[in-house]
Amino acid sequence: MEDVDVAVIGGGQSGLAAAHALLGQGLEPVVLEASGRAAGSWPRYYDSLTLFSPARYSSLPGMPFPGGDADRHPHRDEVAGYLTAYAARLDADIRTGSRVTEVLRGGRGFQVRLRDGTRLSARAVVAASGTFGRPHRPRLPGLGTFTGRVLHAAEYREPGPFAGRRIVVVGTGNSAVQIAAELAAAARVTLTGRTPVKFAPQRVLGRDLHFWLRHTGLDTAPLGRFVRTPPTQLVIDDGRYRAALAQGAPDRRGLFTGIEGRKVVWADGTTEEADVILLATGYRPDLPYLAGLDGALDRAGHPAHREGLSTAHAGLAFVGLEWQRSLSSNSLRGAGRDAARVARRLAVHLSRS
Repeated sequence: MEDVDVAVIGGGQSGLAAAHALLGQGLEPVVLEASGRAAGSWPRYYDSLTLFSPARYSSLPGMPFPGGDADRHPHRDEVAGYLTAYAARLDADIRTGSRVTEVLRGGRGFQVRLRDGTRLSARAVVAASGTFGRPHRPRLPGLGTFTGRVLHAAEYREPGPFAGRRIVVVGTGNSAVQIAAELAAAARVTLTGRTPVKFAPQRVLGRDLHFWLRHTGLDTAPLGRFVRTPPTQLVIDDGRYRAALAQGAPDRRGLFTGIEGRKVVWADGTTEEADVILLATGYRPDLPYLAGLDGALDRAGHPAHREGLSTAHAGLAFVGLEWQRSLSSNSLRGAGRDAARVARRLAVHLSRS
């Protein structure tokens, strides 16, 4: 069994930020990435996805986002390329094709088991596997009886295959609105959800919203300990999505009350056939490998932690959780700050053990 300092599970933005921070503390992380490329979930998102934050606010520590226009919003493939380049520059042991299946207590701290049978003994573990592998599929009235196609936004790529279809998009956050508006150019689309769509302007007083989040300190304020249930997500908009909803492309309705075969039942009692129900209902922490560590996860599979440090197991930490410490914790612009804090705490723990 191989002995390592710190096993970092996940080679996306959070795992790479963690590796950078751990190296800065004199530790030797081993990054275990399940896919064949250190770019996290970015290559698997829908084709048209762009960052909500401009390039100037979207870097990991030690490597600015490349390109001449720092105010542009990088495309999905740009972000994936940036992360791959970042990984190549790190003086870290990054192992792709290494899916972790279980973490248990043992050895010098933890025993990490991989799908191929490999076992590592790690003094500490950083769980940075993100959420893309665990799409949230809420219980919706009658959804299980729908005879059309049901898919999650994690499975959506581009509108071509849906041309001419009747589609119901469930959700009111950024991805829901963006996907619904994109589909509405090729299909008849309704955006539905339990809460109204709430917009935030992309620019305020001539500056991008993220300038103000940083300038006021709201982006980094340690509010995570007070946020038990994440607030309704604001849709960051330069005006195009508000205009699309105003024009009925897509149209907006409250959540359906039932389903009868292929028919969706609306709150006013009317019914209509739909071909596809697309769930843009977010994700949850993807941490099945921690199920064998008593107390590491709650009954819903969420980590028990305080600002990224496990409350049940010394030496276990997390990076990239939503509201882990602040508004920006699960973003490119915030992962580095949280990773640095976690790495410092782990270095102290390991120096005493």
